[in-house]
Amino acid sequence: MGDETARTGPCAGIKVLDFTTVISGPMATQALGDLGADVVKVESPFGDSCRYSGAPFREPGFSGFLAQFNRNKRSIVVDLKSEEGRDLILDIVGEFDIVAENFRPEVMNRLGLGYEALAERNPSLVYLQINGFGSEGPYADRPAYDQVLQGIVGRMPEQGGDGPPQLVQGAVADKSTSMTALGAALAALLARERDPERRGQRVEVAMIDAFSAFSLTEPMMERSFPPLRNDVSVGRDFFRSWETADGFVVGLIIQDAQYQGLCRVLDRPDLAEDPRFAPMADRFNNWLELVPIVAEEIRKIPTEEFLEAARREGAPFAPVNDIDDFLADPHVKQRGCVVDLEDPRFGAVKYLAPPMRFDRTPADIARHAPRLGEHTDEVLDELGLDADRVAQLKASGAIR
Repeated sequence: MGDETARTGPCAGIKVLDFTTVISGPMATQALGDLGADVVKVESPFGDSCRYSGAPFREPGFSGFLAQFNRNKRSIVVDLKSEEGRDLILDIVGEFDIVAENFRPEVMNRLGLGYEALAERNPSLVYLQINGFGSEGPYADRPAYDQVLQGIVGRMPEQGGDGPPQLVQGAVADKSTSMTALGAALAALLARERDPERRGQRVEVAMIDAFSAFSLTEPMMERSFPPLRNDVSVGRDFFRSWETADGFVVGLIIQDAQYQGLCRVLDRPDLAEDPRFAPMADRFNNWLELVPIVAEEIRKIPTEEFLEAARREGAPFAPVNDIDDFLADPHVKQRGCVVDLEDPRFGAVKYLAPPMRFDRTPADIARHAPRLGEHTDEVLDELGLDADRVAQLKASGAIR
């Protein structure tokens, strides 16, 4: 691990200067690292706040949270509040292809490190700006966290069912924003490669835009052709679990052949011929009538018996796993969805594997998450700073 010249991914040779913290930015830059990019994580003297949350802690300032969102990165400490630290960034930005940050919209401009200032030094720079509400609008300066965006975007009442509104148990707004940002950065790199002048550009990804685009496609179906509306919402009855005789399963019947297979599993040939349900269009129109019938039949059958029969008949159902069940699943093991890699500092570390599979340029995990400032000297030496300047920067507190 640790040899950037040996990286094989499709982004090998791309250099990323990463100012992001917590999730919405680090997950995107980690994915660039998985794809082979050299990601240099710029941290304040305090460090990314994720170092101090997300137990368990392997050592002070090194959490499971840090490990899962910051592999394939090197850490340098630069105090952006110091003039020397800001000058350092201006001096080295010409060596990078991407700058990524997820501060509020005007923070980098106030530091003198916004897109215009950096692009003056490096016109080919792709400047990835991730924020909560975008750079304009009444909410632009508000702080944004995953829970805030989940509340605003409108899915919580439906997720709560008949009870109080419910959050998704996971940072889904942050993570959907990260994946949107990853796609945007790669698209901007492609646009630069196609430009005879190799011009970069600023790319803004706001959580409110990314998460609403990710999560509201189903609710928008019935709002597509105003003033037409669907009088009966069936969302909860599509995205539901089914109780068995001894547990729960999940699944959804779309194709006619799948529905007929389910009818055989339930030993209900009459349902396969019922004109309300047999054709796909009628089945969807009458879904709320079908649900209680299917639910009553599934409750009669033990989980494993039901799933075995459903697989045999081509009906797409699955068990309701917990995390340990998922990790033990034979398909998950064969696919290598989760890998154990040896960290010489700590021993074995369990990671989710890069989810993209390339035949010719495979993604990989080449670095474990870094300690705070672990690579400051190494990176600055690579970028050509002489020993005297590094020593001066350390003496002033601008780097560590």
